Amino acid sequence: MTKKELVNAIANDAGLSIKDSGKALNAFVAAFGKAMKKGERIQLPGMGTFTVNKRSARVVRNPRTGAKLNVPAKKVVKFKAAPALNKGL
Repeated sequence: MTKKELVNAIANDAGLSIKDSGKALNAFVAAFGKAMKKGERIQLPGMGTFTVNKRSARVVRNPRTGAKLNVPAKKVVKFKAAPALNKGL
């Protein structure tokens, strides 16, 4: 689903204009991004939970050349689906 398709679906389901639906989606994405940058946990009932996890630094090997590479530590977003979402699949 593209952003345009999502905006249209929100407009149809919520009875909003496409312009207002686009603004709402953009506001949601901005708020979501700010919360993730702060390391906050976001729980959406019926959908799932988003958390920020730390991935430690590690050494990996390039399978083609065999060269060892250092991968720095970083933060990643983890998603755990709600039971209701898994049940509907």
